[in-house]
Amino acid sequence: MLSLFIIPLVFLNTGMISSIWMVYILYAISGLGMAGIGMGVMHDAIHGAYSKNQKLNQWMGLTMNLIGANSFVWRLQHNVLHHTYTNIDEADDDINAPFFLRFSPNVKYNKLHKFQFIYVWLFYGLSTLSWVISKDFIRLARYKKLGLLDQHKGLGLEITKMIGWKLLYFTYSLVLPLIMLPVSAWVIVSGFVIMHFITGLMISIVFQTAHIMPNAEFPKPNDDGELINNWTLHQIATTTNYAPKSRLFSWLIGGLNYQIEHHLFPNICHVHYRHISKIIQATAEEYGIPYHVKSTFFSAIGSHIKMLRMLGRTA
Repeated sequence: MLSLFIIPLVFLNTGMISSIWMVYILYAISGLGMAGIGMGVMHDAIHGAYSKNQKLNQWMGLTMNLIGANSFVWRLQHNVLHHTYTNIDEADDDINAPFFLRFSPNVKYNKLHKFQFIYVWLFYGLSTLSWVISKDFIRLARYKKLGLLDQHKGLGLEITKMIGWKLLYFTYSLVLPLIMLPVSAWVIVSGFVIMHFITGLMISIVFQTAHIMPNAEFPKPNDDGELINNWTLHQIATTTNYAPKSRLFSWLIGGLNYQIEHHLFPNICHVHYRHISKIIQATAEEYGIPYHVKSTFFSAIGSHIKMLRMLGRTA
């Protein structure tokens, strides 16, 4: 996945490419690699699950920075908030969205939501572009207000490192191709956008189909802000697996089709999810706990679209 991301950019940076279509193809391939890094490399590493060696986890977690995002912010957004408060409005940033998108029945309804199942794909595709440009900074400010950064003494250093990594990313992914390639600037910029659109669409669909589903629960915390269910039951009730028999697909997306197993055991490497899923499913059946799973990825997407339409039809 690292090669898939880096090698096309090396060709673009050397100025060896003069064909417009080759520029687009190389950026598209790099987008696939970027998605692969996001799902199969940095995701495990930042959870501390890529290796038993935590130093190696730290280094592999920096691949998140290599693709323009920020591992420090992701750890707070994903490990802390999403994995603790899954599908809880205003706490889980995976379902917090602009006013024109509604990912939870607990979000205020407006008439635009009626068409979200049509236009959501555009915003899925643009999500990582927004992420690397502004969302990391917006989330960092939000997490400071929430008190998640109070104990972090090196916040100024983290902001400086974030800016430095982003400057490096934009330099080799956009600025150098603009300087080196003998093609129009609009071709390179549009190729860069295509790269991000592929990444954003892939990552958004993989993550969103695991939680924004008709059979998923969207519980509200009690008056003290605590989960009503215990944490384990909460994770199972808000999460869906899909395509459990497709080993190639599972490899391509870093085992994220086994989202229930990942949410229950986030610090176990994804290569083990296929094996432990059978134990978890049998245990859930033994105790009468619903275990949500879709047989294929396409059926999961279909259910996700159904959920988006349901959320768009009713307040």
